[in-house]
Amino acid sequence: MLNIRKILGILLFVTCMSNTAQAAAKEQTAVFAGGCFWGVDAVFKHVRGVSEVVSGYAGGDATTAHYDQVSHGNTGHAEAVQIHFDPEQVSFQQLMQVFFSVAHDPTQLNRQGPDRGSQYRSAIFHTDAQQQKMANSYIRQLTADRVFESPIVTQVVPLQRFYPAEAYHQNYLALHPTQPYIVVHDMPKLLQLRIQFPALYR
Repeated sequence: MLNIRKILGILLFVTCMSNTAQAAAKEQTAVFAGGCFWGVDAVFKHVRGVSEVVSGYAGGDATTAHYDQVSHGNTGHAEAVQIHFDPEQVSFQQLMQVFFSVAHDPTQLNRQGPDRGSQYRSAIFHTDAQQQKMANSYIRQLTADRVFESPIVTQVVPLQRFYPAEAYHQNYLALHPTQPYIVVHDMPKLLQLRIQFPALYR
């Protein structure tokens, strides 16, 4: 179980690292992988300051960036989301906080809930050295403070390229709110986002 008070405190520790980077550009991009992209996509679409979320694939190459191939778990790709956000409204650190505490379980290796395979791994695909530094520092602090009972297995790796998924995967939860998988595994994430982060929820 995670400790919300600790995770909030750790956020303050890493926020000071990015003041310069946050002021550098109006819109920034983050790429997270945390299991099936349907739920992760939906969570970040409800975060204030996020302008767009795209479901897709990261970690492999263009020739295998297709759901039928990625689902076999041998392409190097992870199901991921590309998040476009305004750093004046929500910081990269706050996005990481949501990612680790609501969007997925960072202690599950190559799986999330009922989904198994490396395509469901936990990863932060950093877009620059600043994101890499912040992500590694945040994970170190979460580990040092024992926020989770089990070790964090989230990879922090450079983003080579992000490939948008097929159209039918985009905005999936909003279009299929009564689908059983969505009801059981993803709707609770939105509830937790609203409960734990009311100031960020929209």
